[in-house]
Amino acid sequence: MSLIRFSFVLLAFGCGAAQAAPFAYVPNEKSGSVSVIDTASNAAVREIAAGKRPRGIAADPRGTRLYVTDAAANALLVLDAASGALLATIPVGSSPEGVNASGDGRWVAVAVEDTNSVALIDAAARTVVADIPVQGKNPEHAVFSPDGRWLLVSAENAEQVDVIDVAARRQVGAIVVGLRPRGIGFSPDGARAYVACELAGAVYVLDLETRRSIATIPAGKNPAGIVVAPDGRTVFVSNGADGSVMRIDAARNVVDATIAVGKRPWNMALTPDGSRLYVANGRSDSVSVIDTAAGSKTGDIAVGRLPWGVVIR
Repeated sequence: MSLIRFSFVLLAFGCGAAQAAPFAYVPNEKSGSVSVIDTASNAAVREIAAGKRPRGIAADPRGTRLYVTDAAANALLVLDAASGALLATIPVGSSPEGVNASGDGRWVAVAVEDTNSVALIDAAARTVVADIPVQGKNPEHAVFSPDGRWLLVSAENAEQVDVIDVAARRQVGAIVVGLRPRGIGFSPDGARAYVACELAGAVYVLDLETRRSIATIPAGKNPAGIVVAPDGRTVFVSNGADGSVMRIDAARNVVDATIAVGKRPWNMALTPDGSRLYVANGRSDSVSVIDTAAGSKTGDIAVGRLPWGVVIR
């Protein structure tokens, strides 16, 4: 092949990749892998090795790096999203769970169960710059506000969401919610946060300015995952014991659709346009795909064992 022809092929491949649908990445806790789903075809196209017990997953804003917590290694794994290569292993403490990246890509936060703390990581340096204690026991998620100023932290043994000032690197408050808060999602403007409280069977709506709950939305049994649509108009909550996902009208704070999925739906992710929701079903070893406008499931995708969540980039 001539150099000109070879260059043309590379250019064509690059343009096709740039225009391709995003990929969904699913950590499988019992398989030690991340399943990669092509959202154009809704097929699992490959597996990435990811330690022994991958749980939480996040991605940098460009989608080039994956951050995966490995509970067996007590570490955060940094993976190249394209090749699957392990780029770094960052010790974070015993039993890490949820991980989240700030919108500007500067910081990564990991909820660390056994130390009751959040590890704040400099993404460029790949080092822990602070280990921030929180009041809640067994923290599960630490989620950045859209402006990166705050971290909200949920914990399995708590009836509040802890508030961390990222710049000060310390907890500065707490917001009372129901028993066992789990998934957290922000409205696009950061004015509201939605928290799934598993043992309360409800979603709590938080006002960030006043730091109080302003509404409680009844959910199904054992709500766990939360995701907010890009336009902020709808919120989705997974109900672990019911095998369902509920769609919430954010303007009215009411459930307007309930969609059956697999067994123990957990954490979820939306495509960038908000048209499809991908739900990790922990006990079905599958990911359900939901048409968000129709409020109906369009299919299931087989993945590894005990999928914990999804990130889409």
